[in-house]
Amino acid sequence: MNSVSTSPSLLEITMVVFSLIIINKAGGLVYNRDFKNALNKVSVNDLLVLAGTFHGVHAITKSLTPSILGVPSGERTGIEVLESSTFRLNCFQTFTGTKFLLFTEPHQPNVDTIMRKVYELYADYVTKNPFYQLEMPIRCEAFDRQLLIYMRAK
Repeated sequence: MNSVSTSPSLLEITMVVFSLIIINKAGGLVYNRDFKNALNKVSVNDLLVLAGTFHGVHAITKSLTPSILGVPSGERTGIEVLESSTFRLNCFQTFTGTKFLLFTEPHQPNVDTIMRKVYELYADYVTKNPFYQLEMPIRCEAFDRQLLIYMRAK
């Protein structure tokens, strides 16, 4: 008797963005937002440790670029993608040193497009907000609202 597999193929799996973390240039957590409850919950203290640890590891990996490649030090990047069997962590660092960490499903397509849109929303609703102080925690309802609208459409 032949058995029929009931597990979904990769094409049938819903693509998901789990959460977003924004880290300031000093390694401090300034924003955290979950979009799906698929990842285990972590405490605020653990998020602070994650932000600081990632910041340090990112700086170290930036300096590990082999010199034989001839990449100028100003063009070297740190960790950009970290993959596991259950999620993928994508990092985008701005010219000012702010890092955007996006946790997605491992096979999420178009992560660069999603990251670009998140950065655009950040630029429009956070950095242009006259009440926002750079490097401080982000408390901007318009940013939260627009980010949630965009992520729901994904």
